[in-house]
Amino acid sequence: MSGKLYALSTGPGASDLITVRAARILGSLDILYAPAGRKGGDSLALSIVREYLGEQTEVRCCHFPMSADSVEKEAVWDDVSAALVREVKAGKTVGFITLGDAMLFSTWVFLLQRIGSPEWLEIVPGVTSFAAIAARSKTPLAMEQQSLAVVACTAPEDEIERALAQHDSLVLMKVYGRFPRIKALLAKAGLLDHALLMAEATLPGEQCWRHLGEVADDQPLPYFSTILVNKQWEPGQ
Repeated sequence: MSGKLYALSTGPGASDLITVRAARILGSLDILYAPAGRKGGDSLALSIVREYLGEQTEVRCCHFPMSADSVEKEAVWDDVSAALVREVKAGKTVGFITLGDAMLFSTWVFLLQRIGSPEWLEIVPGVTSFAAIAARSKTPLAMEQQSLAVVACTAPEDEIERALAQHDSLVLMKVYGRFPRIKALLAKAGLLDHALLMAEATLPGEQCWRHLGEVADDQPLPYFSTILVNKQWEPGQ
């Protein structure tokens, strides 16, 4: 079997933040699988990498449901992972693209669980959204002996509170739809002056809020919104 599968991280959004390795591989693919959040909808990951694709590459968009229905999601993961393996066994060079880094809060990980670790699989890392936010906002992720925690805001409230108390620096991901709750927890921990919120980092719609106490609870936020907290650094410092 001469096929190959690449899981390709696209980075946070700007097309020039994709790695050189990923760009080179994209130009050599026979088939590219691109995830889309809505049936028939556009794929943000595809828009990031399109300029790097070769003329020979066949693009296949696949819809990954955002619903809480685990049965529906698992059926899609089963179908897509099986399709990837099938194309590799047919001798094709195949790519699957994913936003940010493939191994962090990524749909790809669910496919990896099904595919395993065959020799014909290569995972190409990428710039995470929070690395881009730190750079764009000039806010250190961690300094000297600080501990850094990456926490999903979908976690139980007591777990988020515990993380805020235990760590010096935090990345709070999946803020969308949960901002009032997270803002209240930051206020309770006395951390509002050490936090910033950025949405759609590196994309044309990028927005940054450095004074969260002044941000209304009903402030409309894009889906890609993240909060950085560093207890030894104040936004604007």
